[in-house]
Amino acid sequence: MEAREAMKEIRSGAVRPVYVAYGKDRYRMMRFAAFMEETLLKPDERELGVVKMDTAETPLEEVVAEAETPPFFVTRKIIFVKDQTVFAAGGKENGKVTHRTDALLEYLKRPAETSVIVFLVQADKLDERRKLVKSLKSDRVLIPFEELGEHELKQWIVRRAAEQNREISEEAAELLLSRTGNHMQQLASEVDKLCLYAGSGGRIGRGDVELLTASTVEEDVFALIDHIAGMETDKALGLYRRLLGRREEPIKLLALIARQYRIMLQVKELERHSYSPQQMAGQLGLHPYAIKLAADKARRYNVERLGELLSALADLDYRMKTGRIDKELGLELFLLSAGCFHNR
Repeated sequence: MEAREAMKEIRSGAVRPVYVAYGKDRYRMMRFAAFMEETLLKPDERELGVVKMDTAETPLEEVVAEAETPPFFVTRKIIFVKDQTVFAAGGKENGKVTHRTDALLEYLKRPAETSVIVFLVQADKLDERRKLVKSLKSDRVLIPFEELGEHELKQWIVRRAAEQNREISEEAAELLLSRTGNHMQQLASEVDKLCLYAGSGGRIGRGDVELLTASTVEEDVFALIDHIAGMETDKALGLYRRLLGRREEPIKLLALIARQYRIMLQVKELERHSYSPQQMAGQLGLHPYAIKLAADKARRYNVERLGELLSALADLDYRMKTGRIDKELGLELFLLSAGCFHNR
């Protein structure tokens, strides 16, 4: 069952005795747990109405016993059970705790009306060979929380901003995704910060994201390449020294520069075969926004020049690693001379 369907049921009052939430997206999983608490319990009931347990420390039979025990001073209780052993694919019992899964299956034949058990499984997949998992799957109480794709994440960013009476441009949402990746907790925090800055009814643009969120090393390397391509030596050296000031290793920076040139070369080759940006992203295993940036920058170069740059970087990498040239000086000299590799 999908989370949206489960939430719709819960809002309507059709609450099941047990739910098993699992998947890569821990943020949305915890938001689901918070939704259950907020929907099923009044604010003054939450202290006594929420019980937290962990199968790493507590046998499954005790979870069942807790569910069978009537709640005190509240009409219902929710038992949140953290799990990495009972349901998870590849999960193993730690030897200290033995679980009798039949106890839960027996309980589900006559569950208590005043208890809801919510398993929060810290695993990407469930072990569908297990009898318990098969049984709960047929009951439609397994709720997957898979990571959202780029399009879904952009929609989520737009919705979160709209809920706060703000608007965010597509370009701003793309840049935010590029800087934070698909880490929902960080995305939520960054969107909220941008909304606070924009004010009620405000619009969040790319410049706001650039101002208020930290650039990644990869993004700074892209800027470095831009300065090289534009013959802006002073800007390139200034950015390089700021990166050194952030204790970035020259060999790491060289590797990232080479990687970006390699991506640009691959993009040019795939363009020749009429690949779409989305197809390129899948082929290269990259975020579509990174493909877009690489394609824009690749237009300033031809294939031969990119090959020359990569050859020069490979030679410099060898000399730096063998001590034939000082690492910081070597990369600085490359930045000074790289303009001659740019298409004239």
